[in-house]
Amino acid sequence: MPEIIFNGPAGRLEGRYQPSKQKSAPIAIVLHPHPQFGGTMNNQIVYQLFYMFQKRGFTTLRFNFRGIGRSQGEFDHGAGELSDAASALDWVQSLHPDSKSCWVAGYSFGAWIGMQLLMRRPEIEGFMAVAPQPNIYDFSFLAPCPSSGLIINGDSDKVAPEKDVNGLVDKLKAQKGILITHKTVPGANHFFNGQIENLMAECEDYLDRRLNGELTPEPAAKRIR
Repeated sequence: MPEIIFNGPAGRLEGRYQPSKQKSAPIAIVLHPHPQFGGTMNNQIVYQLFYMFQKRGFTTLRFNFRGIGRSQGEFDHGAGELSDAASALDWVQSLHPDSKSCWVAGYSFGAWIGMQLLMRRPEIEGFMAVAPQPNIYDFSFLAPCPSSGLIINGDSDKVAPEKDVNGLVDKLKAQKGILITHKTVPGANHFFNGQIENLMAECEDYLDRRLNGELTPEPAAKRIR
């Protein structure tokens, strides 16, 4: 899988990129956990998500946020990292102008950045938020959330307690026009120690069902004139 360096807002960004053989294949971007707590694009969950999309024919990118690995710049508490993610998507789209759709997947801190990117980019049609932290990060910008997606967490997560994730899910499920799928991995902590296979089985099942045209909201009833 080719190592790549592309320009970001604070200097060069380092990534791993796998183009699809199909020109019009969808794009998937995978975002890593918190840079100040050991998060990198080589995190096992990030790698597995990348590989999942790649196996299904997506053009796939994962990269290091600013200040991590060979990526230039310094940690910017989310604002800069969101700009990094937008630049990463721009970079892939510049190479794949025929690609019409995009997915974003993020783990922990990466889930928060991914959901913000979703709000800014209408071409993102699906998301996966793995172990989001609504107890730490503000998700109120999802008003309304523009795309259907998967939120998945462990029921033994002490970093992002289940009740907080459930609160976020309930808020999003109340919105019309999207379908939020919520899955819980029994016995899993924030790092999914010993549970990554179960996590990925749920993510793969969700993606396959979406690609088969399932798990999309019912179209709104047409008004009678």
